Amino acid sequence: MALAKLDVVVLDCPDPRALAGFYADILGGTVEDQGEWVDLKLPGGGASLAFQEAPGYVPPKWPAADHSQQFHLDLTVDDLDAAERGVLALGAKPLDTGDRERTFRVYADPAGHPFCLCAG
Repeated sequence: MALAKLDVVVLDCPDPRALAGFYADILGGTVEDQGEWVDLKLPGGGASLAFQEAPGYVPPKWPAADHSQQFHLDLTVDDLDAAERGVLALGAKPLDTGDRERTFRVYADPAGHPFCLCAG
C-alpha cells in the first residue's frame, strides 16, 4: 500500500511564468500564476508541474559528473522530428540529439533543466 500520492513536481527557475508557459505550450494545461510560484495543471488530472522563483538560480549541466542534473522529465511524443521542431521553436536547446536512430533526444528548457522527448 502506498504511503503517498505524487501531487506536483516543482522546478526552481529564475522566471516561473515564462517556464510554465514553455511547458504549457508543449504539454497543454492551465497556468495558475501565484507570483513567485506558478502551477501548471496538466490535462487529464494527476500530478502537475509547478515553477518556483529561485533567486541566484544556476542551471544544471548535462552531462557533467561534477554538476548533477538532479532530475529530468521524459515526455512521450508520437513524432520525434515534429516534436523537436516544436520545442526548438519554443526556446529549447539541444543537448544530445545527434543519434537519430535512438528512441529519445535530450534538450534543455529555457531555464536549463534537461528533458527528453521519447518516442511513444
